[in-house]
Amino acid sequence: MTLIRKEQIHALLKGIETGDEASVAVVNPDRYIQHNPQTQEGGIGLAELFKQLAKSSPRVNSVRIFSDGDFVFAHTEYDFDHSNVGFEIFRFEGNFTVEHWDNIQKRCGPNPSGHSMVDGPTEATDLDKTDLNREIVRTFVNEVLINREFNNLAHFIDDEDYIEHNPRIGDGLPSLQSALSETDLNNRASIQYNINHRLLAEGNFVLSVSEGFLNGNHSSFFDLFRVSNNKLAEHWDTTETIPTQDQWKNDNGKF
Repeated sequence: MTLIRKEQIHALLKGIETGDEASVAVVNPDRYIQHNPQTQEGGIGLAELFKQLAKSSPRVNSVRIFSDGDFVFAHTEYDFDHSNVGFEIFRFEGNFTVEHWDNIQKRCGPNPSGHSMVDGPTEATDLDKTDLNREIVRTFVNEVLINREFNNLAHFIDDEDYIEHNPRIGDGLPSLQSALSETDLNNRASIQYNINHRLLAEGNFVLSVSEGFLNGNHSSFFDLFRVSNNKLAEHWDTTETIPTQDQWKNDNGKF
């Protein structure tokens, strides 16, 4: 079931490139809940969106696809008029997906350490440590990102091995601590995590979905971590500004 669902989501996302309406057959249109504020509800909305996007000759590449229970989550490159990187989350009921979240950012980089937003390992390992790794990331998000207890960073990150894919941040602990500690002209945190909504994990990969503010803008933070030897070894992310509610095409909210 897990492998089939991953293959179905791979085909669904590839449908953005091909415009193939059959790719949305995995969607249950009667129960589908859409959390992308810019997309209409249901399978019909997706089919129309895919047909429109296909006219621009896009290219779609799912770099990583993982599963956690009834959830499948993917890390994907999109080349439209410009290049984007995104995370996609789908919730299944039986053979059909019934709920979707995403977070898409314009592609930038390489970062100061020469890494792109998507390169690095793609296959999950340490499947027996899924729950442990999820809890490590949960504690890190709560203590460091939300509560801003930066003195605890070294507890979670091995400075010699930490690899960063955020386009603004380089490898290593000092670069990460500097970025998280940045403030604006009013001495407010430039990066502020307020709420963690979801943690999904398969083996050594854990995806965190959070809400907060970036440079004063209401934002969604999707952070993918690779865990090794009980430490955060590698990090990819996307950040997206959440549009005001009057711009939403559905009423389900971002999270």
